[in-house]
Amino acid sequence: MAPKRRNPALILLVEDNPADQELIRRALEKVTIRKELRIVEDGEEALAYLFRRGKYKAPATSPKPDLLLLDLNLPRVNGYQVLEEIRADSRLRPIPVLVLTTSHQEKDIIRSYELGCNSFFTKPAGLDQLTGLVQAIEKYWFETAVLPPKTE
Repeated sequence: MAPKRRNPALILLVEDNPADQELIRRALEKVTIRKELRIVEDGEEALAYLFRRGKYKAPATSPKPDLLLLDLNLPRVNGYQVLEEIRADSRLRPIPVLVLTTSHQEKDIIRSYELGCNSFFTKPAGLDQLTGLVQAIEKYWFETAVLPPKTE
């Protein structure tokens, strides 16, 4: 069993659909871990956050996430490009990236893993199913797995 966390887990959600943002936020409220959710709406904003550019330049506005939930179908910069840039940077590479998308196509699954995602999930349709998925993610990533220590 992983050691108990003293600080809230920071989850960065990269999702452009406001309805999906709300469903995921509500599902996360139903799980037991102490967490902080940050939401960015496209791949370009995700990269600005992770690389501390623009409005995210100050570390206080963009603390390094413990876990990244990444949609693939994003405007401006897609999820594949975000994943590729994260995995190319030694400071960001340790962040677990979970693809959470509507796709269930084999080509998307294969490409996501080739680019270094840690897990691939197809978004369930309803809140109950999504809550179950989020609880499974929580149990594994925050209660079972040992995550790398945060370094800034």
